[in-house]
Amino acid sequence: MIPRLSRYLDRLYATIHSRREIEVEELHILDRSDVPDRTSRFSARLRFWDGSLLQVEEALVARMFVIVKVHYAYHYQRADGSLLFRYDNAPHHPELSNFPCHVHVEDRVEPAEPPDLQDVLRKIDGYLYGSA
Repeated sequence: MIPRLSRYLDRLYATIHSRREIEVEELHILDRSDVPDRTSRFSARLRFWDGSLLQVEEALVARMFVIVKVHYAYHYQRADGSLLFRYDNAPHHPELSNFPCHVHVEDRVEPAEPPDLQDVLRKIDGYLYGSA
């Protein structure tokens, strides 16, 4: 039986490679799901047709039957480097209701739940194809 965390990492890989318009500049997967209480990691650098860039980092552990994102960041920027949005759980906004989880949207910071990669890609589709 494939551990739940391994299936999750496989799904992230498949999600990225199912999107033919994405150029995968970097992709790293460290699957430590076979070692109890060890952190697995997923990181990617993805380029889109307009030159925009998504950088993804996830540090994951399996606790009981739940996959926990110990650390995450989904940083999406224009081709010129200016920020469009970044979801992360860096502990630098204690004033937010669901600290430490939040999203930076251009120059604002708002509370946000940890997103799934598929949700982030749908949001990027909105920027790329006009529904954002």
